[in-house]
Amino acid sequence: MKIYEQTELDFKDVLIKPKRSYINSRSETDVTREYKFKWCPRKIIGTGVITANMATVGTFEIAKHMMQNKMFCCLHKHYSLDELIKFITENDCSEYVFLSMGLRDDDIEKIYTILDQYPDKCRNICIDVPNAYIPRVKELVIRMRQKYPDILLMVGNAVTAELVEDLILSGADIIKCGIGSGSACTTRRMTGVGRPQLSTIFECADVAHGIGGMICSDGGIVHIGDVAKAFGAGADFVMMGGFFAGCLEAAGDIITKKFQVNQIDENGEFLIETKQFKVFYGMSSEYAQKTHYCGMPSYRASEGRFVEVPLKPSIDRLLQDILGGLRSCMTYIGARRLKDISKCTTFYRVNTQLNTVFEK
Repeated sequence: MKIYEQTELDFKDVLIKPKRSYINSRSETDVTREYKFKWCPRKIIGTGVITANMATVGTFEIAKHMMQNKMFCCLHKHYSLDELIKFITENDCSEYVFLSMGLRDDDIEKIYTILDQYPDKCRNICIDVPNAYIPRVKELVIRMRQKYPDILLMVGNAVTAELVEDLILSGADIIKCGIGSGSACTTRRMTGVGRPQLSTIFECADVAHGIGGMICSDGGIVHIGDVAKAFGAGADFVMMGGFFAGCLEAAGDIITKKFQVNQIDENGEFLIETKQFKVFYGMSSEYAQKTHYCGMPSYRASEGRFVEVPLKPSIDRLLQDILGGLRSCMTYIGARRLKDISKCTTFYRVNTQLNTVFEK
């Protein structure tokens, strides 16, 4: 048994220090960067925000909006082969869309078929496994890099330097970092395993950049400012799922509910308020297992939530807010380019970061 005595940090534990800046306007900042990868020979210009490959937000509809904004979408792995082929042949997906796969044979064969038969359409692949510490993940990374040397390969999830280094040297370009930090994830509650997200980024980005790789911070985004904190800590990409849940373009029907409120009308009757919601669920939840895999296996427990999220505006509005927050942060710290944020960031450790007096 071993205990690490240093305090681990999350986004809520820090604020970014403002610095003297020569930037006069948010419009002078560039929220894109040119991505160059360790193994993949391609270069991509984009903003590193990426939607998680969850069934409600890793969708074709959301992918179209992300591409228009030079952002990324990781499609969920439950689309059929025919559905994926139709989408990638009708849209320009070569840069901003990732196809997801797990360790199941049918997942692997589906991706192999697309890479073999449609070599110019989409060669960004995400091997998505909640626990990347199992041997089969590294074995698959090695096999895929040997079989398809030109693919852009993202692999997750990890939270320690040792595994990040191992997976990059085995053939991964990007490591998805984060365990238990997602809003719909209950892994920490069920297993006791995890690591605060900011400290995860510090350590994993440091080792990844030292050997020419990159990391994607996966989970933990509560406020738009957390995106800037993730980039400031060294993340190359920031993956978000729950933040986009409930937007108009998210998958699922709109649910309308009526609630009695503590107010009385002129007739002495309690007022009724109507609210709209959309379903959002973790991909390791019992609901996801029943929806996509015909039920929960007897050897595992649910590690995800099922929630009804209040309906949000269009994803375009959310993306505009994210980019606006990033640009504003960059003017505060003197970072003209997205890639400069980590070079210009100094964190304060804090006990409280927000004044919540008027929050419900």
